[in-house]
Amino acid sequence: MLTELQHERLMSVTFLGGTSAFHADLDTQQKRTDEVAAGLAGHAVSGRDAAPPALWDRVQELLRQLDRLDTLRTQVESRQIGRLDALTQYSEIAEVAWQVYDRMMIAPDLDLIDQTKAVVLIGRAREIVSQQSALLAGTLGTGRMSQREQETFVEMASKRSLLYSLGFSGLEGAMRDPYVKLNGTPAYLDFVKLEGAVRDKVRPEAQLPPEAGRWQATTETLSITLDKLGGQATTEIGNRMRPAVMTVLIRLGVLAVVGLLAVVVTLLVSVRFGRRISAELGALQKAAVDLSDRRLPDIVRRLSRGDDVDVVSETPPVEVPGNTAEVATVTNAFTSVQSTAVQAAVGQAKLRQGVNKVFLNLARRNQSLLHRQLGILDGLERQVEDPNLLEQLFGLDHLTTRMRRHAEGLIILSGAAPGRGWREPVALFDVVRASVEEVEDYLRVDVNVPHHAKLVGPAVTDAIHLIAELVENATIFSPPHTRVAVHGDLAARGFVLEIEDRGLGLSSEEMTAINARLADPPEFDLADSDRLGLFVVGQLAKRHDITVNLRPSPYGGTTAIVLIPAELVVVPDAAEIAAAELPLPRPSAPVLAPVSGKHGAPSGSEAGVNLPRRVKQTNMAPQLREEPAKPDLFSSFQAGWRRAEDEDR
Repeated sequence: MLTELQHERLMSVTFLGGTSAFHADLDTQQKRTDEVAAGLAGHAVSGRDAAPPALWDRVQELLRQLDRLDTLRTQVESRQIGRLDALTQYSEIAEVAWQVYDRMMIAPDLDLIDQTKAVVLIGRAREIVSQQSALLAGTLGTGRMSQREQETFVEMASKRSLLYSLGFSGLEGAMRDPYVKLNGTPAYLDFVKLEGAVRDKVRPEAQLPPEAGRWQATTETLSITLDKLGGQATTEIGNRMRPAVMTVLIRLGVLAVVGLLAVVVTLLVSVRFGRRISAELGALQKAAVDLSDRRLPDIVRRLSRGDDVDVVSETPPVEVPGNTAEVATVTNAFTSVQSTAVQAAVGQAKLRQGVNKVFLNLARRNQSLLHRQLGILDGLERQVEDPNLLEQLFGLDHLTTRMRRHAEGLIILSGAAPGRGWREPVALFDVVRASVEEVEDYLRVDVNVPHHAKLVGPAVTDAIHLIAELVENATIFSPPHTRVAVHGDLAARGFVLEIEDRGLGLSSEEMTAINARLADPPEFDLADSDRLGLFVVGQLAKRHDITVNLRPSPYGGTTAIVLIPAELVVVPDAAEIAAAELPLPRPSAPVLAPVSGKHGAPSGSEAGVNLPRRVKQTNMAPQLREEPAKPDLFSSFQAGWRRAEDEDR
């Protein structure tokens, strides 16, 4: 490939130095170079496994450099490149090929490596001769040599002389004799005179001397002679390599036999040792599986229930039959690991219990303070007659109610139950309305729940909290101008509530994950505080076997489906339902009053659409409403409220 590349370089520079059109000889030479390059690529693939990494990298770099030939040839055909630039680019590709030779010396014989290096140096000198030949051939077409070309030729001559001298001095014996004869041949002496003539007689941009016509023939004669001697040197190196190869093969054979015997002995020993250690490792594996699959999960479950666990009794030493030292060491380490694991589980359980106690203590304190605050607000609401001040007190009452719900959330996180509760069944309509009033943006919530169905008293507090969390999520994650609808009705398996918003909704992956957590709530993780409300919902639902499921809303938002089991629902007979549906006379004083905006206009949209403002105790079961301590003051409040309504009208 290197030889064909040198020929193509010579023809290309010659073509650039003349004035004739692109000729067929150069085209034929380019095709021959491509064929040889393709053959080189095939040999490289077949010899990949035998090539050292450094040699393989150089071969791949040579193949990449050969891909540049198409661009270089196009520039030569269109004469878009100068003679010297074309010579330089061809020479850069050839240099990579010589670097492949530099990394091909893999023989173990150091003397042979030295001789190979010397032959490669002479080969590089022959490459310089080929470059000089191409440079001179290009100048013959124009009849003169430029300043740059003359300087380049002189530089080539110096490099060629140095490389040839280094290579010649490194040769010994039979490898040196042919080159000694070459130094005295007319071909070599004429070439040396040619170099001196170009260096001393040729002037830049001047007419070439008459003897310039012999330059091409002189360089080609020396190139042919060097190629012949290089082939002989390569054959001699191969002959010297054969004994070394045979020695290596013999050593490999001996090593193979010895290695085979070693493998047989090792196999016998391994079989005996393997059988013994297999039994010991099997026993160790059983102990590890028993710890991971049975004992440790059982300890964690007991710790979750609050049981005391004795670390010493729960971590007996692992006993494995056998006396293998390595297995005994691993067994002792495993015993230490299981003790550490149980201690860590106990420590985590104690830490979690401590955190729960902190939650419960803080929540109980807050609950007590908020209960006292609600009592104070209740007394103020009965004493105040100013409608504006009364409205502000109602807002503060509503805010305190929400704070009480958050305090109860801490109690639920700690695993306890809130203190307030009901004994008698409460209408689900009242339960839903009480839940809505614990939400900040309760005016956006529309409630459509029948009045006749009731919820058993012990589940009322948790149901209010559960529904309030879902309604609050619906109001928070939906635009403020949209409505949130709460529908409810009896079903075959209990009572169903649908809480529907018109927000952006959830992705299918996120909704699936949330439904999984609602169906089987995990143990509370302090690091996961983004969705505390949903965690509280899951805990409350699990406590009363209530099913909570999220699904996409037809409006693009999210619908929460709450199924209260039939065991918690009290359904009256048909007569009671009919009596409940009869129209009731309008009370003398309203128990629910709308929030008024500017000039008495209802705030929000239509007054009939907005949810009325919360009035104290209106959503509680009638039998649980507290009687006013001072009926005269409360009557005054009612009278003042009537006057405010009359003024608004």
